[in-house]
Amino acid sequence: MKKRLQILLVLTLVLGTASLALAETITLSYSNFFPPTHIQSKLAEQWCREVETRTNGKVKINYYPGSTLTGAKQCYDGVVEGISDIGLSALAYTRNRFPVMAAVDLPLGYTTGSQATTIANEVFIKFQPRELKDVQPMYFHAHGPGLLFTTEKVVETLEDLKGLKIRATGNSAKLVKALGGTPVAQSMPTCYQSLQKGIVNGSMHPIESNKGWKLAEVVRHATLSFPVAYTTTFFVVMNKDKWNELDAGTQKIIQEINQKWAIKHGQAWDEADQAGKTFFEEKGGTFTSLSTQEAQRWTSAVHPVLNEYTEDVSRKGIDGAAVISFIKTRMTSK
Repeated sequence: MKKRLQILLVLTLVLGTASLALAETITLSYSNFFPPTHIQSKLAEQWCREVETRTNGKVKINYYPGSTLTGAKQCYDGVVEGISDIGLSALAYTRNRFPVMAAVDLPLGYTTGSQATTIANEVFIKFQPRELKDVQPMYFHAHGPGLLFTTEKVVETLEDLKGLKIRATGNSAKLVKALGGTPVAQSMPTCYQSLQKGIVNGSMHPIESNKGWKLAEVVRHATLSFPVAYTTTFFVVMNKDKWNELDAGTQKIIQEINQKWAIKHGQAWDEADQAGKTFFEEKGGTFTSLSTQEAQRWTSAVHPVLNEYTEDVSRKGIDGAAVISFIKTRMTSK
């Protein structure tokens, strides 16, 4: 009888400990619009696994790529409302909602994704924008130079762009309008079919998208519009209540991972640009460079976009000129 009681006591302790460990495990959901095969999606999933490993399983994350939980445009609100605990999407998919961070996407002549990613995170740290107060930002990343791609017409001058419908979002839509084209707001998952069906005549996107989203199958020409190259800033944010449920030690671990992963995303954008260039060429795509004179015309044409930004955000009490000045200063140091 004594031995039986001892066995029961041990079993009780073991089961009790297991139940406690189970109760302490926090399971989170992560929504991402990128398809599972895209490098940015793979990195996001690797982030999930890294969090699980570094927290010794205290935090487990169920990953939902390809808009299977929330769509690209609904992702941010999905995190705020608790539909997903973590989300990755583009700030530009919700225009006018993120006035400070929107400055990063302006056509300022970006050269690499690593540069744009560093600047996006530095802008957030420097200005601590209240527009993101309803979530807990993990980190930001941004793609390489956003350029003009067309399906049929070669664009060498501003005149060539007139009358063309170009898929663009956020500030890239304002860029298209300033250059004389007609912007059509669409998220990336809808871009392929729109180009294929002729709903739009082209798209503003980074070179990587030619492979990452297979757009090289439906666009034929690239205009190397580097002087007015823009970027698109992507967020990784967590539901604030879920973040506050984590203990300080776990939060610190995740923040350490965030710093490393932001860099990984930036580097991946640059590597993907190279792969996208190769894929575009393999599909028969052609590149057109702007002449020196034409490049100056394009740069002058986008000045109103920068001015409009500063005027718009000033109505919200934001010093847009200071944000742009900060970005330009940081760009020259990258």
